[in-house]
Amino acid sequence: ERSSWSCLNGLWEYAVTDNSVTTIPSNWSGKILVPFCLESRLSGVQRNLHPDQVLWYHRSFDVTLTPGLRTILNFEAVDYRCEVFVNGQSIGTHVGGNLPFSLDASKAIKSGANELVVRVEDSTDGAQLRGKQHLRPHGIWYTRVSGIWQTVWMEQVPEASIEDLNFETRSLNGEVQITAAISQPGEYRLRCIVQDGPTATAASRPSSGTKPSASVRFDVKNPKLWSPDSPHLYQITVELLDTQDKVLDSVKSYFGIRQVGRHKDEAGHWRLTLNSKTIFHLGPLDQGWWPDGLLTPPSDQALLSDIEFLKAAGFNMIRKHIKVEPRRFYYHCDRLGMLVWQDQPSCLINPPWTRMAPNPTDAVWSDADHAQYMSELDGLITHLEDAPSIVMWVPFNEAWGQHRTMEVGTWLVKRDPSRLVNVASGGNFWPVGDVADEHSYPHPNFPLQDARFKDYIQVVGEFGGHGWPVPDHLWANSDRNWGYGDLPKSLEEYQARYRESMTRLETLRHQGIAAGVYTQTTDVEGEINGLMTYDRKVIKIPAEDLRKIHAPLTGQ
Repeated sequence: ERSSWSCLNGLWEYAVTDNSVTTIPSNWSGKILVPFCLESRLSGVQRNLHPDQVLWYHRSFDVTLTPGLRTILNFEAVDYRCEVFVNGQSIGTHVGGNLPFSLDASKAIKSGANELVVRVEDSTDGAQLRGKQHLRPHGIWYTRVSGIWQTVWMEQVPEASIEDLNFETRSLNGEVQITAAISQPGEYRLRCIVQDGPTATAASRPSSGTKPSASVRFDVKNPKLWSPDSPHLYQITVELLDTQDKVLDSVKSYFGIRQVGRHKDEAGHWRLTLNSKTIFHLGPLDQGWWPDGLLTPPSDQALLSDIEFLKAAGFNMIRKHIKVEPRRFYYHCDRLGMLVWQDQPSCLINPPWTRMAPNPTDAVWSDADHAQYMSELDGLITHLEDAPSIVMWVPFNEAWGQHRTMEVGTWLVKRDPSRLVNVASGGNFWPVGDVADEHSYPHPNFPLQDARFKDYIQVVGEFGGHGWPVPDHLWANSDRNWGYGDLPKSLEEYQARYRESMTRLETLRHQGIAAGVYTQTTDVEGEINGLMTYDRKVIKIPAEDLRKIHAPLTGQ
């Protein structure tokens, strides 16, 4: 966090052209509300971008340049391939629709009025990591999302500035290491002041860094550990110093101290741990779709309200399914105390889905497509690795885009040893990572008798999906609406099915299952298996009733 920045959201101009067009259009089709995608209702456009088309954005903005400062344009997410122009000059490109990126506009920008143009291509096909988006929405596949779908903002930063902070807080004794990525080579030191409320609880001595980064290590005395029951966060100010102790840059951030692990119980079952204590993970499959914004929540309060409902309902975990949320989502999970399993967005170049069966096969991917997948996976971890709420990475789901599993899993275990790796939720199972994950609908189940899984944490990564349609709160009044299993005859029957699933999960917990993920938080388009309707206006089972149902599993 810096004290000064400018939001560039709002009404932009847009145009759609053939994908052969590479020159900036002279005529614009109308207005689009950023950060909502072209296809969404909230964008004000609500039209599809076809694979052979290009989406163009345009807006003007004013800036007062300050000598010695660089101007950075930040895009939280643009789907999928884009090029950015300032005053007609290209300042950079980006590939990948799920992650933020920053471009230095200093050489193209001027004091006063400026012109910003973004060119976007989005095929929603092939090896493009797109999650649940589909050119022909049906079943579990939803409306495509094209273009800018998260916040655009601008800031001015010093020539030598802090670009990223990495926190290592795995030690429960309060030892913290911070590494800052620096914008340019040089000899730097860091000075940190940690705040717990209004009082400084720890201060580091400046520490020399290697080019182009700097690190510092210090101890927080009597550390307060982060957990769902006590989501304590430490506020911190980090200053970048030159060799004469002059402050070159200063930013604020936060961190939590917690340790993720596993251990065997007395019966020989692997259990999940947090801060060396066993914890059963119970959470919903959370897809983060909205009827008016699609992948983009209509407001920060809307984003927060989902998490608050789930917390009140007695869940202690969210499986963020095939989507990377805006940063605010993870901040809310951090401060409210909600564990997160984070999925990597997928595509549909798949092997046969053989679930938990022996001898699975992988899809065959080209080296180029695999390199892009790994680039986005590494980018996901770099982007989110400092969120204490995230405790597990899930690179593959139900064989979607599953390829080179052993290579990906082995790399991921080394890339982030502070978290657990669930390499293939719902199969295809390969012996790598920490977790064996079965999907079972409608009620939870697991092949407990299979000895191949005895060395892994055994979880039911999806179950439930009980459907209940609520009139006047449906995406479409048609036979597209569905849930897992036959639809119940009454709301009471729907609620009884939910209780039955949780009772069965409790039985599985005693037999060694360490976590369960219920499908799902809300209805999504034709899926009517949410605990809430798609518009979030009807809660199908009250939060206080859900908390009572969940209590035997979570102890809350």
